[in-house]
Parts: sequence; C-alpha cells; structure tokens
Amino acid sequence: MTEALNLRIREVPPEERPRERMLNSGAESLSNAELLAILLRTGTVAESAVRLGEKLLAEAGGLRGLVGMNAERIMRIRGIGAAKALQVQAGIELGRRIARSAAGDKLTIRSPRDAAELMMDEMRFLRKEHFVCLFLNTKNHLIAKETLSIGSLNASIVHPREVFRAAIERGSASIICLHNHPSGDPTPSREDIDLTARLDEAGRLLGIEVLDHIVIGDSRWISLKEQGLL
Repeated sequence: MTEALNLRIREVPPEERPRERMLNSGAESLSNAELLAILLRTGTVAESAVRLGEKLLAEAGGLRGLVGMNAERIMRIRGIGAAKALQVQAGIELGRRIARSAAGDKLTIRSPRDAAELMMDEMRFLRKEHFVCLFLNTKNHLIAKETLSIGSLNASIVHPREVFRAAIERGSASIICLHNHPSGDPTPSREDIDLTARLDEAGRLLGIEVLDHIVIGDSRWISLKEQGLL
C-alpha cells in the first residue's frame, strides 16, 4: 500500500482537508466521499476518513443506496463502528426531514403534485414497497402521516380496515394514500387498481373521502385519480 493511501486526514495539507475546504469553499465544493468523511470524522490507522467514505459509497452502490442502508450493513465496512454508522444515518435522516419540511405549521395538500412532492424524497429510494397515508382535515391541512405497511421487494400488503382505523383515530375528513414501486416505474398494477377501488368503497361507507392513491417511482409518480382510476 502506498504512503499516500496510508495518510490520515490530519496528515493531509490543511487546504486539502474536507473540513477546511468546506469552510473555505462551501459544502458544494466537496465530493460525496468527502462529505461522508466529515460525518465519519476520523479514519483508521490504515485509511483516511475520505477512503472510508469511498468504501461506504461503493458498498451502497452510489449515493442513493445510502438511504436504504441500516446500521448493521454500514458497520460491515472495516473501520466503521456503531458510532460512525449512527452518525451517517443521522445525517441521512436530517436530509430527509429537510427535504420534506414545509414552511408554516400547517401544510395544505391542494393537488396530487403537492402530495407526491412531499413524499418523493422519502419514498423514491426505498427497496421495499411502503404504503403511506396522509391524513387531512376538512380544510385539507395535513394532520399526520403514517406508514401502515411494508411489503416485500415488489408487493405492499395493506387492508382497508388498517387504513380507516388510523384515519378514524386521527379524526380525518379525508386521506391520500401513497406507495412506492422499488423498480422505479410508477405504472399502477392490477393489484394497485383493485386496492384503490376497495379503499374508495370503504371510505364512502365511513364518510372519509379517499382523495387519491399515488404511486411513487424514481423521480416520477402517477395519480390514480388523474388516471380516472378512482
């Protein structure tokens, strides 16, 4: 192994260290591996924090793969223990929360696009299907959201009773349902269409309107309402 690969961050000239470069030039000047190095804070005797960041990205298959990695998988990388793994996960979660945050205390859902954009960054990289409900009041203000089901790699299992039990508990006037397709293709399946019909029927009986069922793909989404399937 060459001497260069053995250097720790503190042995690198100050102007080349990620923290110093971030202070001088801004976070946007750093590579993904360098940003991860700042979260990891330190490397090992043999490898710098930047090198650990590179190995983590390789294990994840790229930046988007980090979203679905749990602490145990991150810790498979030699030199990354529990503390470092949790630091990385905390950084990812903060990014998620910033992405889906909205100005003001009350978020109003006015269109399918509002709902899809709210949940896109949280759901687009998930490796299993997650079924999520947005619970709204009479003014379409978001009361709460909840993941009601996590399915297999290509299937989400949810029963209308689970959806409407949660809606009743929150006093919801209406709901918007969303689920992701890990394939990245948001085209609704026959099962998606059938589930939407059952949810709509149950909602009419209970007086809780199903405003939409949205399928999230990779940077794409489809509203079953807009498709005339609700």
